[in-house]
Amino acid sequence: MNVHVYTWIITIVILVGVLVFDAFIIGRRPHVPTTKECLKYIGIYVGLALLFGLGIWYFSGIKYSLEFYSGWLTEYSLSMDNLFIFLVIMEKQKVPRETQQFGLLVGIMLSLLLRGVFIGLGAVIIDQFAWVFFAFGVWIFRAAWGVLKDFIKGDEADASAGDSALMRFVKSHVPTTNSFVGDSIIVKGDDGRRRFTLLLFTIVALGTTDVMFALDSIPAIFSLTVEPFIVFTANVFALMGLRQLYFVLGSLLEKLYYLPIGLTVLLSFIGVKLILHAMHHYGLDQRLGFNGEISTTLSLGIIVAILVVTAIASVIKTNRDKVSAAGE
Repeated sequence: MNVHVYTWIITIVILVGVLVFDAFIIGRRPHVPTTKECLKYIGIYVGLALLFGLGIWYFSGIKYSLEFYSGWLTEYSLSMDNLFIFLVIMEKQKVPRETQQFGLLVGIMLSLLLRGVFIGLGAVIIDQFAWVFFAFGVWIFRAAWGVLKDFIKGDEADASAGDSALMRFVKSHVPTTNSFVGDSIIVKGDDGRRRFTLLLFTIVALGTTDVMFALDSIPAIFSLTVEPFIVFTANVFALMGLRQLYFVLGSLLEKLYYLPIGLTVLLSFIGVKLILHAMHHYGLDQRLGFNGEISTTLSLGIIVAILVVTAIASVIKTNRDKVSAAGE
């Protein structure tokens, strides 16, 4: 696939321009977007991706068009894992809903930057860091246990449960406000000293997550295509609309009583998948007599199944509670 340098420049300018427009025009004021607003923009971004794939078909042939669609869907599916981790991070750190937009925008921009760096490095170099999936898998299991523990405790859950040892260390050595102040990362206190708000630690947590998932997503798409132009554009289109998709998922899931249990199962699955991915990279699964690599299609199907079961169980409980209340 021969892509002229001017095509690269024009494509990058347009795609980055769309993301900047989303960041500074659509999300310029802190607010919780409505489901209708989110679905509108998700539809626009999906439509743009479909049109871009048709453009590749017209100029370069169906082979590269199919590679783009496969890569885009793969990256979009993998981004679903990212969003669920974002949900947990935002919940554990008690980030106000109206402040979450800015944190998500920064997280998505970091993801774009990191993916660009890793695309430049190439899948061969990235594969050298497969061992991090073991550590990240253990971290995911710990997060899953934290969600389940808070659900069991209910109203007695510790408000500081979202603080990791690293976060507590940083907070003890960095002047902070111990609160969120809109979209501000640094504010001036009454004593004239500048302090970091808790939003800084949220961004650090999101950025750390982005590193892990960028290491996961780039090798996945390189297994589908080796064309840098397709790898880059598929990743950018997969990031478009993630902020809106986050709030759609959040608005639906926060109404579900059994959401913590569903997230516990979901996070446990993601942890297993990451550890199996590392085992497969080093050939440990085959030595034990099985293939540990979980396909993106199966992964997405499991995620959907977990959410469906969570939703159905929550609806059944809600209806039973209504019947019980009516009978009293």
